[in-house]
Amino acid sequence: MEGMDVDLDPELMQKFSCLGTTDKDVLISEFQRLLGFQLNPAGCAFFLDMTNWNLQAAIGAYYDFESPNISVPSMSFVKDVTIGEGESIPPDTQFIKTWRIQNSGAEAWPPGVCLKYVGGDQFGHVNMVMVRSLEPQEIADVSVQMCSPSRAGMYQGQWRMCTATGLYYGDVIWVILSVEVGGLLGVTQQLSSFETEFNTQPHRKGLHGPYPFGQS
Repeated sequence: MEGMDVDLDPELMQKFSCLGTTDKDVLISEFQRLLGFQLNPAGCAFFLDMTNWNLQAAIGAYYDFESPNISVPSMSFVKDVTIGEGESIPPDTQFIKTWRIQNSGAEAWPPGVCLKYVGGDQFGHVNMVMVRSLEPQEIADVSVQMCSPSRAGMYQGQWRMCTATGLYYGDVIWVILSVEVGGLLGVTQQLSSFETEFNTQPHRKGLHGPYPFGQS
């Protein structure tokens, strides 16, 4: 296809061409995954619909229409700050997942960017958190309040940075969670959070006066 400058694995494409599915939700999901979550489901549906729901043709159409002049922000995953891969947590336990990320590009991020849930297990009701605009090479921590599933097992979810106009960018970042009865991670994190709050807010000792540190 003219103008298509991206090499697609022929074996991979043959695999999906042979799926033979007519389930539009499945096709949208696979299209989005193959593109590395560059498009939201509505965008995937647009390209699939214009190619009569042919997955291979839709991917070709996407790369034909994609403008190389669009400046896409850059983001690199640095490390898991909390809840490292495979660390255990009890069922039905609230916890805070924190990632360290970096603007690995040469330009500042545009205003209004956010970190969005894009696939896998969501771990609670939060599906998006706003992130401040980072300067080039600046590093920041991003946190999401989550809750572990009620059943023991291994779980994983994916999140990705997104611009205010709906363009996904940067690395896909993961939550990989081992839910185990008797897991201590959530309890330890809660105790650490309580200790930090207690030590940094001494004014709670004085609730009878208007002064911020309990002085009277």
